[in-house]
Amino acid sequence: MPDRVGQFLGNYRLTRLLGRGGFAEVYLAQHRRLGTLAAIKVLYTHISASEQATFLAEAQTIAHLEHPHIVRILDFDIQDGIPFLVMNYAPNGTMRQRHPKGTILPVPLVLSYLQQITDALQYAHERKVIHRDIKPENILLGRNDEVLLSDFGIATIAQSSRLQSTKEVLGTASYMAPEQLQGKPRLASDQYSLGVVAYEWLTGERPFHGTFLELYSQHLSIAPPSLRSKVPTLSPKIEQVILTALAKDPVRRFRSVESLAHAFEQAAALPSIRSRAAQGNTVSPSAVSPRNPAPLVAHLPAMTVTPPDAMLVKPNALSPGPSPTKPGPEAQPAQPAPINAVQQPRPASQRDILLSPPHLLPSGPSGANPTPTPQQIPSLPNKKRNISRRAIIIGGLAALPVAAGGLWMMLSQLPQEGKIAYTYHGHSGAVNIVVWSPDGTRIASGSTDYTVQVWNATNGSPLFTYKGHSGAVNSLAWSPGSTSIASGSFDDTVQVWNAINGSSSSTYHGHSSAVNAVAWSPDGNWIASGSADYTVRIWNASNGNAPFIYHRHSGAVNSVAWSPNSQRIASGSADDTVHVWNAADGSSPYIYKGHSNGVNAVTWSPNGVLIASASTDGTVQVWNASNGSLIYTYKGHSNAVMTVAWSPDGKWLASGSADTTVQIWNAIDGSSPFTYKGHSSPVNAVTWSPNSKWLASGSTDNAVQVWQGP
Repeated sequence: MPDRVGQFLGNYRLTRLLGRGGFAEVYLAQHRRLGTLAAIKVLYTHISASEQATFLAEAQTIAHLEHPHIVRILDFDIQDGIPFLVMNYAPNGTMRQRHPKGTILPVPLVLSYLQQITDALQYAHERKVIHRDIKPENILLGRNDEVLLSDFGIATIAQSSRLQSTKEVLGTASYMAPEQLQGKPRLASDQYSLGVVAYEWLTGERPFHGTFLELYSQHLSIAPPSLRSKVPTLSPKIEQVILTALAKDPVRRFRSVESLAHAFEQAAALPSIRSRAAQGNTVSPSAVSPRNPAPLVAHLPAMTVTPPDAMLVKPNALSPGPSPTKPGPEAQPAQPAPINAVQQPRPASQRDILLSPPHLLPSGPSGANPTPTPQQIPSLPNKKRNISRRAIIIGGLAALPVAAGGLWMMLSQLPQEGKIAYTYHGHSGAVNIVVWSPDGTRIASGSTDYTVQVWNATNGSPLFTYKGHSGAVNSLAWSPGSTSIASGSFDDTVQVWNAINGSSSSTYHGHSSAVNAVAWSPDGNWIASGSADYTVRIWNASNGNAPFIYHRHSGAVNSVAWSPNSQRIASGSADDTVHVWNAADGSSPYIYKGHSNGVNAVTWSPNGVLIASASTDGTVQVWNASNGSLIYTYKGHSNAVMTVAWSPDGKWLASGSADTTVQIWNAIDGSSPFTYKGHSSPVNAVTWSPNSKWLASGSTDNAVQVWQGP
């Protein structure tokens, strides 16, 4: 192989050899006029005149792969019969250089790498491009340590008849799928190769070793050695994910590389950051921490979990029989007098606007809920509220007048927030979602154990378990009459079933990826579902007919919420935005862009005036539902906020976080925060009882806790 340093290829002068591979060598090069740096990949092969058109066509396809985790091809040419590609230069080298052979990487770092690589591969696979050479040497690190997938220079279009028929083996045998070794690569072959890479990162060695013929035989017929036999501390669930990706039969692997990343994320039981390719966001290894989680979803096709019957654990402090501190069926609050019964109403204050029920506010066009103007909602200072409610109360004791009975009487009047009623332990996996029935009598919870469990809200006694899904249950919604439940799952479906016994189920198959959010319209007529396929679908709750698909998000949709009048929808996405739009046809949208990271949850105030959104950026932001003007930002959490819920009386907001806490604060201005610390793992869901007195919170610790609110 000649040393080409100093030569010109096109407009680039080759200045230094960066490395050699099985089919090419790579040089650092500088543009002769612009002075910019690039990497030049020089293929060893000579191309005849008859082959040039085919290679140029394939190079054009590769050059059109524009993704933040794919090394961009800037140019392709043939000089003196030698083909070469001009690529962006990745200054931090390869993954093999960063992590030499024998290095065992921590699970959170592997998770970050897998998410970035699968984002890139999923993008390529959707364009029918197979990489065919996934290995650490072809995974580069950019200027910010972002992962960049290289060497699509040997990838081919999946439907290319010329290369489907070739028996030429491309790639490195240690990482190649059985079908690729047999000359029949497919999209799932890249998943197998990535599974080998992940195996090596987690254990420090590849599953198979030997000569080419030995590797050929092992890949085709020998089961990979157990990961836990090499690293006993590794989670069995993580091992199962990797072994699923390494299935000999491509059909038995995950249905996509994206599903592999989702499954590893859930098996790791860690909040994690998901790269948002459409926004050009990248993730560096230094960013991997519980501060940057994403919604927890799972897909473990080889692990079907049937949990035992629900088990109830009650604290001894709870006495049998009715108790005023136990949640139970909610008495309906008395309805306020109609506004026309008030002869001389005073001018509405800011508090009135924020907290009044919809029917007490002036009507908008055609009797719709009000659309307040910015003048109706004065801006509030954006204050950071980090002082706990307990600190405020205790710190103020010295200033309080001490009446007869002294300090004891004052302490006896402290709020009972956080007093636990019971803990529900029925699930065998992380609890992703918890919802209280509108009639106040029942609670439903969905889990990574693939089940929905329905139980008595008063004491946690189990009623029944719904097992219709084949993937993690990510979202739930009760019908307004508490007679039906809609459940969204990682199996790409929404299922609607009888809330009394789980019977009469029907399945909606409109989405092409995991369903992360489900919401039932307050009028009971429609269901909205949001998915990792970037869409929100509105469909008839009775028959599944879908009159409208909203597709303006550029990332997975994590949350959907109806306005109280069933006319508008707010949808939060991994693209860092909340979209607010007319539910009937998607018209009149506006985009709220206040967050700096993915939006995990959205909730409307009960009167439809405000929206609160929770984000991986660690904040909850409260803003005007009519125009997106910010009211205030709540910054009490020390980690990503996974869920937020507005109390039915409109007075409080509650949020759950990866910092393992639930926090409650005054909905008007974020004041008087209280922190509940009952969970030992990230809190994924929180829901209020209809009387606003109790909360139920679900966590990655597999438990749901029911406890007293303000």
